[in-house]
Amino acid sequence: MSRIAYVNGRYVPHRGAAVHVEDRGFQFADGVYEVFAVAGGKLIDEELHLRRLARSLAELRIEKPFSEPVLRHKMRELLRRNRIANGVLYLQITRGAAPREHAFPKGVKPSVVMTARPARPPDPSFGERGVAIVTIPDIRWRRCDIKSVSLLPNVLGKQHAKEAGAYEAWQVAEDGHVTEGTSTNAWIVTRDGTLVTRPADHAILNGVTRITVLALARKEGLAIEERGFTVAEALAAAEAFLTSTTSYVTPVVRIDGNPVANGAPGRFTKKLLSRYRSYVAAPEA
Repeated sequence: MSRIAYVNGRYVPHRGAAVHVEDRGFQFADGVYEVFAVAGGKLIDEELHLRRLARSLAELRIEKPFSEPVLRHKMRELLRRNRIANGVLYLQITRGAAPREHAFPKGVKPSVVMTARPARPPDPSFGERGVAIVTIPDIRWRRCDIKSVSLLPNVLGKQHAKEAGAYEAWQVAEDGHVTEGTSTNAWIVTRDGTLVTRPADHAILNGVTRITVLALARKEGLAIEERGFTVAEALAAAEAFLTSTTSYVTPVVRIDGNPVANGAPGRFTKKLLSRYRSYVAAPEA
């Protein structure tokens, strides 16, 4: 069956889906996006994603193209047309198409694009053996809390990781503290069993999976500190891991070629991965 995309009110063949050449998403990266995991036909953490989408639109002063119930209907219709039970739905909203000028155009309707594709959960071996990461300078702008389509620094960082044979790159601010990965949030577990992750400030995107994992960790009774940590602290930690919609909870066992603890996934990380997998299989109310 041919894939179907949603573009500005129409469901069209994916191979021919297109927006106007002067769409501001293309010209200026003037837009936002969300990526939803789909499991068992359900959109995982739908409420959290839509809440973050609304915030991103408000921060960029882009009008909502339609009401939330209408958006929910369109997402489900796209999944139905593509027969997606397990996969990923990508949603992008830009300010719209207008003659190229930097200032906001008047009277322009936002552009809405959605695609859906089947996908499997993360490779189980990642949870069993862990992954390696590298560190890079954080060269992004100061509003990383907005889920903007402007991702060039992230693309460069991800490519650097790939060429280094690593799964991900953790970005490090000028003060020496880890901010986040190029498409993931960063975590450590200290030697005394405290779970540490950077607070949701302007330097990171408050990941939906991050929010859910924090909630699961609290239910497990784990000690939690939302604060920054350095690369040196990560290397001295008992465990490290990363989270995202498509990575779930993935143990980090090597940083810049150096092992974290004994170089194997730790028990806290394994517990959180198990809890998260159960959550995805049957999301809690």
